[in-house]
Amino acid sequence: MPSVSEQPSVSDVRGGVRIENLAHRYGDVTALGPVNLDVEPGAFLVLVGASGCGKSTLLRLIAGFEEPTAGRVQVSGEVPTPGVTAGVVFQQPRLFPWRTVAGNVDLALKYAKVPRERRAERRDQLLQRVGLEGTADRKIWEISGGQQQRVAIARALAAETPLFLLDEPFAALDALTRERLQEDVRQVSAETGRTTVFVTHSADEAAFLGSRIVVLTRRPGQVALDLPVELPRTGVDPDELRRSPEYTRLRAEVGRAVKAAAA
Repeated sequence: MPSVSEQPSVSDVRGGVRIENLAHRYGDVTALGPVNLDVEPGAFLVLVGASGCGKSTLLRLIAGFEEPTAGRVQVSGEVPTPGVTAGVVFQQPRLFPWRTVAGNVDLALKYAKVPRERRAERRDQLLQRVGLEGTADRKIWEISGGQQQRVAIARALAAETPLFLLDEPFAALDALTRERLQEDVRQVSAETGRTTVFVTHSADEAAFLGSRIVVLTRRPGQVALDLPVELPRTGVDPDELRRSPEYTRLRAEVGRAVKAAAA
């Protein structure tokens, strides 16, 4: 049996993320760090904190969009590669308005190198997964903001990457649409088993979505709270979950931690 020191690290497993002594600067401003985190494969990690605390910076570093000033990030044991390591959903859908819903997803499948003969079937599966059956031929400007964000989620899932990253994707939506999409993302995460990192400033959203919640301090962002979540991930009605005393206590604890970390 291998010794403890010989055991594979979290980041060596597909979808595992290791963040070691990570820090990032923009000019003379230190935006983040140092941060140390190990994210288990299949976890749903929510990064929460006040505006400007470095949440989105950390997400971009995990995605490989930027190189850290200090420290390192590894995903599945490797340095992250933009567009390869993770599917990413931003606050704005960033879709091509001249293309149809199907056209936007097909383009993502092309970049993911899905064979042409398999794209239609795969696209239909993705649109069904995000609740957009029957919209394939509609132009982007013909669908609602919530539906556009669903297209963005389908597009991010097109490449079967081990990691799914979302940067405040529901911030601009109305409350009802936001709740419905929260439920969809929670379900998609459970069905696909992908490691998910979700950025938000909402304690409510963090409590509902996360299997683990990390609260960041004000700039430079550091870990103020690292909290495992015991709420059930499957087999529970979303409305019942939101009404449960356990959820209420968790939301309050996260809310207090966010306020304290921003002080």
